[in-house]
Amino acid sequence: MSHWMRRLHKWVGVILAIQFLLWMSSGVVMSLLDANKVQGREFRIKPPAPPAWPRDVLSTDAVLAASRDKVMAITSGWLLDRPVYRLQNDKRSWLVSAADGKAVAVDASLAREIARASYSGSGKAGTPRLLNFTLEARAHKEPVWRVDFDDADETSVYVSSRSGAVLEHRNSTWRLFDLFWMLHIMDYGERTNFNNPLLVSSAIGGLWMALTGVWLLFVSVRLAEFVPSRWRRRRTVNLVDGSGTTQRSVEAVQGDTVLQALCRSGLQLPSNCGGGQSCGLCEVRCVGQAPEPTSADRALLSPRKLEAGYRLACNLPVKRSLDVDIGNALAMPAERIGIVTSVRPVTPFLREITLSPQGRVDCRPGAYVQIHVPPYERDASQVEVPEHHQDDWRAIGTLASLANDTPVRRSYSVSVPVECAGWQLTFLVRFMPGERPGRGSGYMYTLKVGDEVRFSGPFGDFALKPGSREKVFIGGGAGMAPLRAMIHELLTKGETEPLHFWYGARSRRDAPYVDEMQAFAAKHPNFEWHLVLSEEKAGDGAPAGLVHEAALESLRTHPDIASLEFYVCGPPAMLTATQAMLRGLGVKEENVAFDDFKI
Repeated sequence: MSHWMRRLHKWVGVILAIQFLLWMSSGVVMSLLDANKVQGREFRIKPPAPPAWPRDVLSTDAVLAASRDKVMAITSGWLLDRPVYRLQNDKRSWLVSAADGKAVAVDASLAREIARASYSGSGKAGTPRLLNFTLEARAHKEPVWRVDFDDADETSVYVSSRSGAVLEHRNSTWRLFDLFWMLHIMDYGERTNFNNPLLVSSAIGGLWMALTGVWLLFVSVRLAEFVPSRWRRRRTVNLVDGSGTTQRSVEAVQGDTVLQALCRSGLQLPSNCGGGQSCGLCEVRCVGQAPEPTSADRALLSPRKLEAGYRLACNLPVKRSLDVDIGNALAMPAERIGIVTSVRPVTPFLREITLSPQGRVDCRPGAYVQIHVPPYERDASQVEVPEHHQDDWRAIGTLASLANDTPVRRSYSVSVPVECAGWQLTFLVRFMPGERPGRGSGYMYTLKVGDEVRFSGPFGDFALKPGSREKVFIGGGAGMAPLRAMIHELLTKGETEPLHFWYGARSRRDAPYVDEMQAFAAKHPNFEWHLVLSEEKAGDGAPAGLVHEAALESLRTHPDIASLEFYVCGPPAMLTATQAMLRGLGVKEENVAFDDFKI
């Protein structure tokens, strides 16, 4: 549950963070605006004291007697220099002249005179407009005359069409204030309701965020972490091989996770998140009775692996002595060293980087290594861009500096079998344009020939299955790397089963190794290459659209889909869509191997 609560907490937090930013920024802007201008007092003339009421006018009794309509209230006042009576009933209000009792209509010319009399600025009055309702005089539910003045502040004066009273002075400063006021109180209608549903929902959401944040804090911290390790009971983590034979025993203390215990002993399991339960790389198999899977286990491991006893080492507490199988990581050194021998751009934002490791590294196709990215700060100018890619890089704008303040690890799949590359490690590294450069890609893209790189591995269970079944490869982006290595392996060994490779890219410039794949297809009758472009029409028959949709069109006509093996690797959206497509075709889970980059 905590995993889903974290995800919900994160996305609700993003939504509320936008509103918090609006609250804060709107409050700052409103506090900086001139209060006199906002209140319309800058050019508004204070009404003079009324003169003495004339004696030669009609009395209120005479006015009431002459009125044909029922009158509920009558008041005396002045309209400019004219004495008038304001009459009101439950349906309307109107003006009559105090001199002769005749009705006085507040027409356009009179409204203009009233507006001029209330205005002290240098602007000239425009033609009055009668409005039934306007947000700028929303407190007055009656038709009003709007008179605009051509001053620098774009002043507008609102005059009541019934009483002739000057209701409001508005200007550009008030309009800016009103915009931020709307954002501040979240009333996008009349901009007056503090208790509108959006504001109430945001307040409830903020309270929910606080309460779930406290809850997540408590569930994320183990009580044992507050007890010094020397006071905790000693436990043992036994590392066993596939046959159940103990190869090594690691001391631990109760409350540690398996990942912590192994790290303390010098064994580094793969991990991109540093034990944050988000990458899923540090999986181990519990030998014997496995504990109940946590929400993080269920989110990051397949049901088949959970049933087989796999758990995340960063989420597996050592409450008792445990027997775990960590695969081939037991026989690996914690860290290796390689020297950069080649850096070659293959597309504008995909770069092939080759390392020569110290000592032979046996790495099967589909495996990955973890590059140890040190803290660094480098200028973006250190990224060397060839002339024919300059326009693509200019289009993404000026890059921020490339920096990393703490050691991290990033996983990269080997793109050529090591025995085909002189026992060197070849990677395909993607740079994400338009975003803040990743700490791993920023490091890899500034490497030069001769640089020393530290890494660990190889790791991973993405691999070719034994046998000679017909195989379908579906990939995109940097997912080309492990699929390319697998295809190299099969064709080099002379395997004869049919091989189909569907690769998706936005345009032909974004597709790596196209010439190599076309050469494979020309040389090997059992290999088919299909390039699919999503944002460009190909002139040589390459299908357009999304790669999984193009593959689906071909698979629908296959006589025996159940006999196929599928290997899928690419960006998360492509991988998710392809898996859904294969499930829709009825392909069994055990016939699909994939690498999700653990992101």
